[in-house]
Amino acid sequence: MALLETWRNLAYGDGLNDKKREELWSGYFKIEKGIYEQILSNPQEVITGTVKELAEKYDTEILIMTGFLDGINESLKGYENPIDTMEEDTEVKIEIDPESLYYHMVEAKATWLYELPQWDAILTPERRKELYKEQKASGTIRKGKKIFPNDPCPCGSGKKYKKCCGKNA
Repeated sequence: MALLETWRNLAYGDGLNDKKREELWSGYFKIEKGIYEQILSNPQEVITGTVKELAEKYDTEILIMTGFLDGINESLKGYENPIDTMEEDTEVKIEIDPESLYYHMVEAKATWLYELPQWDAILTPERRKELYKEQKASGTIRKGKKIFPNDPCPCGSGKKYKKCCGKNA
């Protein structure tokens, strides 16, 4: 079984009771924060190694590192690691795209990550605010103005909607 499948079964599956799952996630978030603090302290650094080597580098378990790599995968510069088939000896690379990473942290509602002080040296407060607003707006659904039967048809024919495009509706 690939590492990712094992991680997801543990973290999201039915194998743990609520208390154990809460303990797992609170421990994971603490470790995740520590790893991000190190990565964001030197955001230009390209980190490479096997999954096992990175777990050792960041002093964590292989499954926790797998969860971390799963979470950061869509915020990497121009590529993704083979997380679906990853094993302990799979070579991986972490080269972050800071704007994408910040955006995805906001999307995940991970305030403990997107409020880290390391961001001050990476993105301006204005840019972080823009990314925050952009992400929040991406989930907003806006309804268009309702068209009533006697309104002018939006196709521009000059006819009433009910006599034009509204006929087929």
